[in-house]
Amino acid sequence: MRLFFVPLIAAALVVVPGPSASAAQIRVTSLSALQSALDKAQPGDTIALADGSYSAGSALAIKRSGTAPAPITVTAEHVGKATITGSKTFSFAGGVSNVVLRGFKFRGGAPLSIPAGASHNRLSRNDFQLTTDGNWVTVNGDDTEVDRNVFQNRTSQGVFLQILGPSDAMAQRVHVHHNYFFNHQFAGANGGESIRLGLSNHQAYSAHALVENNLFEKADGDIEAISVKSSDNVVRYNTIRDSKGYIVLRHGNRGLVEGNLLFRSGIRFHGNDHRIVDNYVANSDGRAIVFGSGDEADSGPTSKLHDRPDRGTVAYNTVLGSSSVIDGDGGDFKPKDCVVADNIVQGTSGTLVTLPSGSTVKYEGNITFGGTAGIPSRPVDPKLVKDAAGLYRLAAGSPAIDAGVGSYPDAAKDFDLQTRTGAFDVGADEYFATGLTRVPLTKADVGPGAP
Repeated sequence: MRLFFVPLIAAALVVVPGPSASAAQIRVTSLSALQSALDKAQPGDTIALADGSYSAGSALAIKRSGTAPAPITVTAEHVGKATITGSKTFSFAGGVSNVVLRGFKFRGGAPLSIPAGASHNRLSRNDFQLTTDGNWVTVNGDDTEVDRNVFQNRTSQGVFLQILGPSDAMAQRVHVHHNYFFNHQFAGANGGESIRLGLSNHQAYSAHALVENNLFEKADGDIEAISVKSSDNVVRYNTIRDSKGYIVLRHGNRGLVEGNLLFRSGIRFHGNDHRIVDNYVANSDGRAIVFGSGDEADSGPTSKLHDRPDRGTVAYNTVLGSSSVIDGDGGDFKPKDCVVADNIVQGTSGTLVTLPSGSTVKYEGNITFGGTAGIPSRPVDPKLVKDAAGLYRLAAGSPAIDAGVGSYPDAAKDFDLQTRTGAFDVGADEYFATGLTRVPLTKADVGPGAP
């Protein structure tokens, strides 16, 4: 066990035996003692701030790195019981790696940032409700993990979580999961996203980010709840409900949007070679999946215009709405060489699929019901039944069973994450008499108290 000697503040810092000879468990009861412990931290150390409210007038500088097997953990002694207020917050140095920041309530006026050059750090089980405008948390460092946090309750412009990177690249392999994004009520026209993954001038850069298993409720600060403005990202298994904001591939290419459960929300995409598969989208207002407008054929690396959807694949989704359930925003440049295949599209009236004239789209295997199809399809009742979680699934004897056509390997697992067998069933659900049944995420599944 290592012992720390801290002149003048010894009463505020208590060292207890660590789990090994090379790690310390350090309890502090003031911010000055916390900073002293941060300055001396070694791989494997855990520094715990006692319950209470602390006003930070200067940055809490994290300058020491852990290792992958022995990270440095900076934590509230009890999750949610140590509150940071004031004009400053934690500050990560540019080369810091393998540090976990966990369990704090942030209620001050300072945004939190992971800088470029800092890698393999983790923000976990924190509660962000700041008093400042702008972006509350920005991740510029590679391999950052953002998990089990809550971002909540704002009316000002700015995003809850921005993922960006250096000026000439994107942060790589950022993993955002099991977070709760709640109640963004900015009333302006633009700039109130829950997550923004890139910027227009980063659209050509690959990020390889993974955004999964997050819950969004009342994401009303922008029409984009998740705004993707970079390339080669995956957005999967999220739940969005009662929100104005959609999952939007606004700029960039080669995105995968898979297995999301959306209620009164939807998906919109621009750009090239996106795959929209196995999603369950129930938007009673219509416009569940939208081919975005094309203001130009192919966006340049810094363009802010809307890029035409090229070679996009929309396959094996269950899409429920009123009319214009799968829709297009038009523009001078229409969707080109796209595919709409093996979806269940069910509405209540009007034309169900309304892509603009001049679009070049291959349609195959789709089942439409409840309105005028608007495309070549099988206009037949898919026999959907509502399960205990409120999801409409295939019933035994549905004409969607074993009716998929074409080859779409991205849809090899259905929205329950079960492997499809034989000829795939049309829509997001592969019918199994028994087996796994996924349910929408709830607050118990995400945020600081999640498993």
